[in-house]
Amino acid sequence: MKRLRFGTLDRYLFMQVLPPFLVSLSAVLAALLLERLLVLFDDLAAEGSSLATFLGLLTDLLPHYLGLALPAALCVSVFLITRRMSDNNEIDALMASGVSLLRIARPFMAMGLLLGAGSVLLYGYIQPFARYDFREGFYFAAHSGWAPHLQAGMFAATSNDAMLTADGVSHNGTVLHHVFIREREHNGTVRLVTAQRGLLTIAPSQKKTRLDLWDGIILTDPKKPGGRITQTHFTHSMRVIDQSHQDNDFRVRGADARELTLFELYEFLDHPERAHAGGVPNQNITRPNLHAELDFRLARALAIPFIPALAVALAIGAKRQRPIIGLIALALILVGFDHTLQFGQGIVATGKMRGWFAIGLPLLIFCVVCLASILRRSRGSWRRRKLIRPAHWKRAA
Repeated sequence: MKRLRFGTLDRYLFMQVLPPFLVSLSAVLAALLLERLLVLFDDLAAEGSSLATFLGLLTDLLPHYLGLALPAALCVSVFLITRRMSDNNEIDALMASGVSLLRIARPFMAMGLLLGAGSVLLYGYIQPFARYDFREGFYFAAHSGWAPHLQAGMFAATSNDAMLTADGVSHNGTVLHHVFIREREHNGTVRLVTAQRGLLTIAPSQKKTRLDLWDGIILTDPKKPGGRITQTHFTHSMRVIDQSHQDNDFRVRGADARELTLFELYEFLDHPERAHAGGVPNQNITRPNLHAELDFRLARALAIPFIPALAVALAIGAKRQRPIIGLIALALILVGFDHTLQFGQGIVATGKMRGWFAIGLPLLIFCVVCLASILRRSRGSWRRRKLIRPAHWKRAA
């Protein structure tokens, strides 16, 4: 039990690797999100969505890219810290005092074990719900409310009793110039609205569209005997176009195997007909598809604790060897392994190959390579100490 306790060396190495891990995680996450954010921002701007909608969708995207950034950040941080300690002769000093390289890598592997356990929760439960929430939020941003892409001179019906047109339109149909609106109420009253400028934006409720008008006139005709036509000038007027009566409900979760949690994947493995989407049995979710998704998630989570061992082994090299070579080799191994898992997932989903072979075998090979690398490097260092120490003792005598 004493060997499993964290000592001074473990705490020192953990505190050394924690800051670069957080920096690497932030950098990798930002790099992965950047391209998607630009596309998402452009799509939402075209639909006239609010900033709150953009931030909500961004929050739903974080779990997906966090699952990609965690292994990369762990790999980079462990490699950099180990390489820095090697260049500063800290590794040599520890080995000279009888500490093996495997012992040095122990706190890093413990950190990988904790991240692997957390990734089970991330891949198995958080990502499925976040994926569904993102699709639902994007659907409502694109379809809910009334955000037409007007053209100059085009007549658009905002409801059964209202019509809108504008002489000039810009900014993807959201900025209007010389606006004309005709509305008819249930009691027969007709209201004509003209304005110099207008702006269409989706309300935060995602069920309504907000129309702001500036510098206009409202002409009201009651259409009743003896009724008088009234005219009202305004500087700014705001109208809400409510479309909540329309059926814009999004489908229920479960149309895609990636939206299912680990428990649901296990449950539907023997009974895939229980997987429903919108109350109708989902024909896209089959046993091979469920097996592929389950094996892929577990394989990615199980591989994370072995990444630090490979990073430490490749970081320890000759003093004059450039560290970029080891980092490139490490990146190629991890990217190749991830693409191999994705390729295996696609094959298993077709039913042409079993998951233990297409996904389990690459996982086993990756884990064996990681452990063999650290053991080989540790054994080589131990042999050098064994050859050097007798000569050193003889000179000292």
